[in-house]
Amino acid sequence: MEIKVKLSNLRVSPRKVRQVIDLIRGKKVQEAQTILSFTTNKPARPVLKLLNSAVASAKNDFHLDSADFVVLKAAVDEGVKLKRWHPMSRGRAYPIIKRSSHIVLVISDGKAKNKKEK
Repeated sequence: MEIKVKLSNLRVSPRKVRQVIDLIRGKKVQEAQTILSFTTNKPARPVLKLLNSAVASAKNDFHLDSADFVVLKAAVDEGVKLKRWHPMSRGRAYPIIKRSSHIVLVISDGKAKNKKEK
């Protein structure tokens, strides 16, 4: 069974979040939690919270055991951009673009994956 969780409008650029997501894609959930807890990048903490949320919803809503879960899919998309201006001398203005990201995480128990392979 697949459990899908989303995080919208995280105020970190998608490029930085993709670096963290690439570390955990395809790994077991316990290994991914360990990796994220020791990663020092800024997006690691929200991604860890999202992963923990997926595991908690699998346990509470679907009564599944968390030992078998694997991070099946992880995607990062670009969110809204906040456009600001930085005033400079002689009346000029330089743009500041504050980017945000949308994260989609899909975890699955290993049993469903093995059934598809057979």
